[in-house]
Amino acid sequence: MTPPATSGSENGSDDVDLGVLETTGGIDTTRIGIVDGVTAQVDVTLPTATDEDDLDDDVVLDDDATFAADAVVDVDLVTVTETAAPASATAAAAASAGSALDVEAHERLRPRTSEITLQSRRLGDFEAGRESSDLLTADRLLDPAHAVRPEPEGAWRHLVYTLSGRRLNLGDSKRARARKELDRRIAAPLHGGAKFVPVLSRKGGVGKTTVTTLLGMALADAREDRVIAVDANPDRGTLADRIGRTSGKTVRDLVRAQADVRGFNDISDIVARDHTRLDILASDTDPHVSEAFSDDDYRSVAEVAAHFYSVVLTDTGTGIVHSVMGATLERADDIVVVAGLSVDEARLASETLTWLETNGFADLVRRAVVVLNTARPGAALVRAEELEAHFASRVRTVVRVPYDPHIASGSAITFRDLQPETREAARQLAATLVEGLRQQAAA
Repeated sequence: MTPPATSGSENGSDDVDLGVLETTGGIDTTRIGIVDGVTAQVDVTLPTATDEDDLDDDVVLDDDATFAADAVVDVDLVTVTETAAPASATAAAAASAGSALDVEAHERLRPRTSEITLQSRRLGDFEAGRESSDLLTADRLLDPAHAVRPEPEGAWRHLVYTLSGRRLNLGDSKRARARKELDRRIAAPLHGGAKFVPVLSRKGGVGKTTVTTLLGMALADAREDRVIAVDANPDRGTLADRIGRTSGKTVRDLVRAQADVRGFNDISDIVARDHTRLDILASDTDPHVSEAFSDDDYRSVAEVAAHFYSVVLTDTGTGIVHSVMGATLERADDIVVVAGLSVDEARLASETLTWLETNGFADLVRRAVVVLNTARPGAALVRAEELEAHFASRVRTVVRVPYDPHIASGSAITFRDLQPETREAARQLAATLVEGLRQQAAA
């Protein structure tokens, strides 16, 4: 754009307006100046200076205008049009405007950031009505009418769901709902650190190791945390044989490596794990080991296990007066007593409860769970209802475990290959145990 000629330029007057501003206020203005011998339209944006501004040394752009050092001067050359201005006007303007625009006007001075204070505030500190992101939950935002329900479990319910083009969902069958409810009971959270549960029996052959294995598998299969079963039999234990997997390490190796354990990886090299995620810590199998597993050894193992597991099951020996039994009961949060379906086996189990009551563990007896294990096929020679009534008068709960040929073979136990009644009994035992541990923690 060619600017209009002024009268001063026509007469060769010295009062030519070369873009000198008459005010230093905050303005956006356009003036006509001469840059490098040609006329130019110059846009200048200036901030408003206030009394509160921290002023530094002034930058002189012209004899008649001064600006604070904190100001930012931006020069935007919009149009440059050569004109036939007189040589005298061009020469006079070049000396004054050229150096100022080339040096001072193009210099960008920034405010000192050392005096700027940054603050971090919580979202609720700004406005009372504002919401934080944690309030955007699925229950609040998703429309239940459009939510996709899981496929129903149950033969005919799933058939109706399929034939209706997945539009008619009758929900799970009664059996499926009961199974999921049992899963929820077993998987309930346990607070207050690791829980120690020894499995006791004063008579061999009643299925103490089997019950420990079934209980551990039921817990590990339904829970998200870690579960371990420790073979604390002072003699040769067979707990590791019941899962069919071995790490080649025993409790003795963990006792030796206790000081070097820094994380769970150090433990996983010693324990064996089955398909339900149950970890097994085997006992010594070397017949040349003359020193039996002692109470100090158990305390060392328990100290390590408490850091990495939520539930620690202990398969004890038959010697209830052995030193390792004392260390086991010291850390017990609950106990499981196994009784067989015979007169002598039931009597020994009842005498075990009496010994515990008279030796300072009466509270453990009242919270205990008695398992009536059917280790032999066929009808029992004793009346199981009478045994159940006797133990129910002394302990919290009695659970029956039916005979299972998969267990009776003495080989490794695969949880999914058990009969449905056996799996159900093991899961009921696990749910009962978790509920007892939760009640104790709440008390």
